[in-house]
Amino acid sequence: MSSPSPESIQSLVLQTLSANGSIPDSRELIVDGRALNTPEDQGAVRGVLDSLQSKEMIEYKQITTTSFTLTEEGKTINENGSHEIRVWKVLPVKGQGEPVTVLELQKLVGPDVAKVGQSRAFKNKWIAKDGAGFVRAVEAPSDETADQLREINEKGDHAGGESVRKELQKRKLIQPKKHIHYSVTKGPNFSTEVKQLETDLTADMLQSGAWKDSSFKQYNFAATGQPTDGGALHPLLKVREEFRNIFFDMGFTEMPTNRFVESAFWNFDAMFVPQQHPAREMQDTFYVKDPVKALQPDPEYYERVRKIHEEGGYGSIGYRAPFSREESEKLVLRTHTTAVSTAMLYELANQKGGFKPAKMYSIDRVFRNETADATHLAEFHQVEGVVADYNITLGNLIAFMQEFFAKTGNHKLRFKPAYNPYTEPSMEVFSWHEGLGKWIEIANSGIFRPEMLEPMGLPKGVRVLGWGMSLERPTMIKYKISDIRTLVGHKTDLDQVKKRPAVRLEKGDD
Repeated sequence: MSSPSPESIQSLVLQTLSANGSIPDSRELIVDGRALNTPEDQGAVRGVLDSLQSKEMIEYKQITTTSFTLTEEGKTINENGSHEIRVWKVLPVKGQGEPVTVLELQKLVGPDVAKVGQSRAFKNKWIAKDGAGFVRAVEAPSDETADQLREINEKGDHAGGESVRKELQKRKLIQPKKHIHYSVTKGPNFSTEVKQLETDLTADMLQSGAWKDSSFKQYNFAATGQPTDGGALHPLLKVREEFRNIFFDMGFTEMPTNRFVESAFWNFDAMFVPQQHPAREMQDTFYVKDPVKALQPDPEYYERVRKIHEEGGYGSIGYRAPFSREESEKLVLRTHTTAVSTAMLYELANQKGGFKPAKMYSIDRVFRNETADATHLAEFHQVEGVVADYNITLGNLIAFMQEFFAKTGNHKLRFKPAYNPYTEPSMEVFSWHEGLGKWIEIANSGIFRPEMLEPMGLPKGVRVLGWGMSLERPTMIKYKISDIRTLVGHKTDLDQVKKRPAVRLEKGDD
């Protein structure tokens, strides 16, 4: 159904204001027995309000509200139950039937439901491993996900608030829907009749005297023209340039980082990240639909990587888990620039003349399937440094980081043991923040595992040190920004981008 004509909306607005003095909610306006409550209707109302406001006949404010609707996957769960409950339903009670294997589970509920449902059912402790298969671990669990979706489907929101919505949005089960309407009051020139304002005083009007009975649009003789602004470096680029200068000062060379799309082989497999790792799920990684698969790496190198995963080698027992070529060939938006470092280390190992020690760095964008909030974005920048040489140790890594971070103004450091699939040992780096009065995490680091390096062909005795951090966090600290969405994205204040000063990290901005 098409929206009413602008003339009928204009007449209704003026008559309603004349009778009631204000219009609290423009969606309550009724034309021909129908409320103007669709987005198209409100767009037509906005056009009328802009016209009347330009004549100072009315004043209005825009009001934005948000509701949530179910995605196609959310609708399926709303009707059939969550992935985890569907997995739980097809499993037997322990001791009352044969455990269901992974392949049998995929046949019963489908591969996608089995993959997601198995993971979440384990997390909820609804199912348990029994031999080569799975059995139920609880009786009649409550399908919280489906209940949440049913409430959102009925009410447009959930009583649990932001935490519930954030989790469901991360799983791509719901999506926000904005609603815009307006509140309207009388302006200084309010009237129920709209007079056509003249914009020019013509010779004909002067000769005929018509100008005496005409209403003219007001001129703002003090108005200035649109300023012609020059460009300005974004705060991220200012901090990025400072980091680049620090790396160059320490003798590092910059790695090429122009491949935003990587194969799962370089992004995960070559780094000794198991194919069953949670980071590889679609909830955490953006997969590319077309083209469907990547180009093949060197066949001999691929075979060595497959073998270290499935069977072990180089002193490791590997993961003893199936290694899928199909999984390796998938294309992803790279989740870390370490994928670039991995490819560069492979080139170092196989370059003409053999391996030579190197210090390399990169600063570029990476992508994670994150719901945007005050501290997270789906796209951000990673700063990474790697050092490859013979017989270097954890002590060398700590010394490198102490020198590097001292140049950024971080002199009080602490190191905490951590876990990464591709480094051992691994450390988190903390710095004392004077403004916050506490230790904050600023980087992750470690020594790359032999299972990652030796299949590349690097000589025994060569070790690779690596550390990485985000570019956004030090930028936010430097410029005292509390919400990352105001640093990058549509909420960025362009005026502040122009005004923010250049950055000098070595002055002690910790």
